[in-house]
Amino acid sequence: MRWSAKGPRALVVAAVALAALWVAAPAARAADPEWRIGLSLMGAPKYQDGFTHFDYVRPDAPKGGTVRLGRQGAFDNFNLVVAGVKGQIEGGVGLVYEQLTEQALDEVSTAYGLLAEAMRHPDDFSSVTYRLRAEARWQDGKPVTPEDVIFSFDAFKANSPQYAFYWQHVVKAEKTGEREVTFRFDQPGNRELPQIVGQLTVLPKHWWEGTGPDGRKRDITQTTLEPPLGSGPYRLKAFDAQRNAVYERVKDYWGEKLPVRVGTNNFDEIRFEYYRDSTVLFEALKGDQYDFRIENSAKNWATGYDFPAAKDGRVLREEFAERASGRMQAFAFNLRRPKFQDARVRRAFNLAFDFEELNKQLFYGQYQRIKSYFEGTELASSGLPEGKEREILESVRDKVPPEVFTTPHATPVNGGPQAVRDNLREADRLLKEAGWEIKGGKRVNAKGEQLAAEFLAYDPTTERYVLFYKPALEKLGIGVSLRVVDPSQYENRMRDFDFDITTELWGQSLSPGNEQRDLWGSASANRPGSRNTLGVRDPGVDALIDKVIFARDREELVAATKALDRVLLAHDYVVPQWTYPFTRTARWNRFGRPETMPKYAAPAFPTIWWWDAELAKKTGSGR
Repeated sequence: MRWSAKGPRALVVAAVALAALWVAAPAARAADPEWRIGLSLMGAPKYQDGFTHFDYVRPDAPKGGTVRLGRQGAFDNFNLVVAGVKGQIEGGVGLVYEQLTEQALDEVSTAYGLLAEAMRHPDDFSSVTYRLRAEARWQDGKPVTPEDVIFSFDAFKANSPQYAFYWQHVVKAEKTGEREVTFRFDQPGNRELPQIVGQLTVLPKHWWEGTGPDGRKRDITQTTLEPPLGSGPYRLKAFDAQRNAVYERVKDYWGEKLPVRVGTNNFDEIRFEYYRDSTVLFEALKGDQYDFRIENSAKNWATGYDFPAAKDGRVLREEFAERASGRMQAFAFNLRRPKFQDARVRRAFNLAFDFEELNKQLFYGQYQRIKSYFEGTELASSGLPEGKEREILESVRDKVPPEVFTTPHATPVNGGPQAVRDNLREADRLLKEAGWEIKGGKRVNAKGEQLAAEFLAYDPTTERYVLFYKPALEKLGIGVSLRVVDPSQYENRMRDFDFDITTELWGQSLSPGNEQRDLWGSASANRPGSRNTLGVRDPGVDALIDKVIFARDREELVAATKALDRVLLAHDYVVPQWTYPFTRTARWNRFGRPETMPKYAAPAFPTIWWWDAELAKKTGSGR
């Protein structure tokens, strides 16, 4: 499974919604926009100037202890600029760095100043200015400067295809005051851009332009295993490449008393332990080799927690409701392959997938079928388009499938012998119509080439559901194989779009926007490393993405997103898989947490949790 949200603090963030509303901060000159402390795309920010901490934290949480986190895969790089391009980034390195703003976890699409103390923009959203905090410091004591911000923006945009695309409408960052940086945009009206640039991870210019311990000049375009210099609450203490990384809390951290930091980052030490295999990773939890796990296996959840520590309460299982995002998880076709460019072929694959029986046999009935690219949100389309959604679709009628106006999209339903037979017959009809006939038991085209698909994965557990799917496809004469590779090879192949079918998960915020161009836009279809895994290149999709980005209010955003969802579904780009409306977690019972958890980011582990010495005595320290 490959997640679409990448990089420090996932890129899939709030997009266009209501006009950005700001909270008052220090007064500005009458001729200039007013300085503000926060930005929201969903209405007025909750927290006002002078707030002391977020409501979901315990402000006097104790500091201390160690937390160990398990990861599948490996790493060979601490350089965020080339993460996902040249090297496998170490997952905890984001603890070292900071962004201009910090996202609130109890609000949707709302951020407050972190490295920046205030921001302002003109009414037409043609630029935004951030004012840095005077006290912001790198861990070597030097101040964070506008030059650092400009250097970071230029470095990411020049060396990361993902960021270059995401910030394509941000044309320049320039110093406009002693502690001020202004980002200028190539067009007005894109309400999300001021908040997007606030997500910039700021890097130390002086460090990157200096020399390393070996006497060589550092190169931001290359991977590195030199411990990074940051401004954040943690620094890298030790590491063993490919195996583990240890971060220690900075005791004199400059930002510890900031309202956006109070009650967070409570552990003295955070350890990341790496495991190549998902089975070994689960066994390591049982063996008390790490402390906290997000469980994505229905089988494990149903049958795997029968070991002694789980039975006697030393290991706790808990589910947290998913409220912050939508998702599409699916078998994703590579549309760059000629054999998958015909929607009838893709629909045939969908008809052959018996989710209902799979859910019963392998998943213990825990899942429900995904029916939308924005599953679990008000943005999901249903029925026939009405009102503003239909108006939007009418405006692009010549670019979208005509059936979106006349036929509600329906995901095939199997689950019984008759339904399976009917769906396979329909799949056979579609394949023949598309030019694929049965000869000698094989589905071949006019050239005699067999229709075949290789499923690419990095997790061995994928084998269970692909092999369940395989017999139905083989009944249609389709050749099926599964290739499981190591995570590094998988990322390299996906970066080069070297696959037939893979399992992909696209996360969606409650306010979609500019990131949709990276997910489905024609310009990203053949850009190495883009999140347009499918290779979608469709003028109707492009037009609807623009409708989403330039929506003038929440009502229009919802309608435009439903229209986009409806058109994506109509093209049968994927075979939708399954979803579960909760995050399943397991943890060794050594940790405390706030009474009120953040509505849109639970469990938020370990950010707002802390080491509980009394619980640890009962459970065992695990050290």
